[in-house]
Amino acid sequence: MAHLNLRRPQNVSGDFYVDTTCIDCDTCRWMAPEVFIEAEGMSAVYHQPTNDKERLKALQALLSCPTSSIGTVEKPQDIKIVQLSFPIPVEENVYDCGYHSEKSYGGAGYFIQRSEGNVLVDSPRFTPPLVKRLEEMGGIRYMFLTHMDDVADHQKYAEHFGCQRILHKDDINRDTRNVEIQLAGSEPVQLAPDLLIIPVPGHSKGHTVLLYKNKFLFAGDHLAWDDELQQLIAFRNYCFYSWSEVIQSMRKLANYTFEWVLPGHGRRYHTDAETMKEQMHKCIAWMETQ
Repeated sequence: MAHLNLRRPQNVSGDFYVDTTCIDCDTCRWMAPEVFIEAEGMSAVYHQPTNDKERLKALQALLSCPTSSIGTVEKPQDIKIVQLSFPIPVEENVYDCGYHSEKSYGGAGYFIQRSEGNVLVDSPRFTPPLVKRLEEMGGIRYMFLTHMDDVADHQKYAEHFGCQRILHKDDINRDTRNVEIQLAGSEPVQLAPDLLIIPVPGHSKGHTVLLYKNKFLFAGDHLAWDDELQQLIAFRNYCFYSWSEVIQSMRKLANYTFEWVLPGHGRRYHTDAETMKEQMHKCIAWMETQ
């Protein structure tokens, strides 16, 4: 819960504010860019919501903040209505779960609703409003964990939904030793006709990404859009295994077709398949200079 006495001076006056517990995870800034901005190493409110759409996005960001660093002066009477807006539609049957976890430094989790069984990608916070909505949408069959960093509340989701968790053996640790499906090797794994798991070692040794319908790439910490550079990037400063391996993995990934990059950290990117391939090659060329 945010505290008014910790309100940052960088906030404009008004109802919404960010306090000094902010960890600069960027969640609120990409969820509600009309309201939040980066200011001196943390987020802040630069524009108070002035219509229903802006208010909805601001409250979604408030609920998704992993450290509860966003607050309102007046208690929001519509918060339960906003809770029902999660998971937030991205496109077709793909959703953003919101409710980011501090355990994953604010990493995003996604939900794929499929008649053959729903998939949760990485772990949002285990919170009753979201859990109830996922139950209403058919539960979870698989919980795909891209890598060791963003597993957060995986155990609680597994126990509640009885889902099968998926993680590469090279990223298994004490906390994830009981994961039901442990991948091995460097070859892609066809989990279902519409679900392909692609190993992309680099950020971590066992990092994998999930390609859904040759359209949606759930990229974990391997790939994301950078608004400042206006291109796709990999995280050179947050490479915990091998940068040269990240580059090799990116070259391999460039051979696949997709239109969406849905990362755990960083910004999303959506374009046509041809432009995406151009952006992938641009990303690789940039990586080789880092």
